[in-house]
Amino acid sequence: MLSRRGFLTGMAATGMAGSLRLGSSTVNTPSITPVRFDVPERTCDCHVHVFDPDRFPFTGSRTYTPEAATAAQLLAMHRALHVSRVVIVQPSVYGTDNSCTLDAMKKYGPEARGIAVLPSEVPSTTLDDMERAGIRGVRINLGTGEDTNLDHARRRFKSAIDQIQGRKWHVQIYAALPVIAGLAELILASSVPVVLDHLGGAKAALGLQQPGFDKLLEFVQSGKVYVKISGAYRASDKPPDYPDVAPLARALIESNPHRILWGSDWPHPDTGAGRKPSDVSPLLRIDDGHLLNLLGTWAPDAALRKTTLVDNPATLYR
Repeated sequence: MLSRRGFLTGMAATGMAGSLRLGSSTVNTPSITPVRFDVPERTCDCHVHVFDPDRFPFTGSRTYTPEAATAAQLLAMHRALHVSRVVIVQPSVYGTDNSCTLDAMKKYGPEARGIAVLPSEVPSTTLDDMERAGIRGVRINLGTGEDTNLDHARRRFKSAIDQIQGRKWHVQIYAALPVIAGLAELILASSVPVVLDHLGGAKAALGLQQPGFDKLLEFVQSGKVYVKISGAYRASDKPPDYPDVAPLARALIESNPHRILWGSDWPHPDTGAGRKPSDVSPLLRIDDGHLLNLLGTWAPDAALRKTTLVDNPATLYR
């Protein structure tokens, strides 16, 4: 993944660094590029996180420490983008304590849904409460810690399926593409929908022929798997337009437009190595308006964008 130093160097080279103010001191009023297309009513940002350590302390086992980014700040960003619905995803820094995510969903309002991370044992009554609050799936995060152990991934996947049997939930996976491809048999046989984060872990520099991308397209074509075309800056080291991401995004959209989701990945935590887990990691300075504009280049047809931004989330997250 591109380092924060490399990212900011690239932004300075393009002349954009001065206009992007998404650090902790200015996240309340970030400079956001206006969206260049008509954002459909009830657009959903399907991948954000909320960090509120003053009210909800991070777990001691975390691998990084992000700056604060609250539900109020999220709402302000979405107002600027004309986004009215959201899916708040439990981040690794909170482990299996979903209190911050649930609180953020409540603060955002009835248009919020959430994705939880569950402990190995959880009472069905707790899951019932989560569903009433708007939780619609469980996340397996193997990407933040760069876990590529396929046996571990298989065990986590099977456990998650068992935990949500009988519920209209799904399993969301954040992992490298080789890991996801290695789960092919389980994914295609899954009794619940599967959602793959951040372009399914594909790396833009490796292109359409990278190992596992054909399997990713097969997943989407099957109709059993959704892929989030999110986290372009995690897949590419070519800011701010990430041109090498475009072929991947377009190929996924073309494979099955009804299984594509868009997410900003706000507030863009820097999860890379190079510091102690307890050292505060500044948020990456990403222009969320520019990210949404990239979707306009990947899906230039307005009806297709509505499918991605409105219809697909409505189907999956209810």
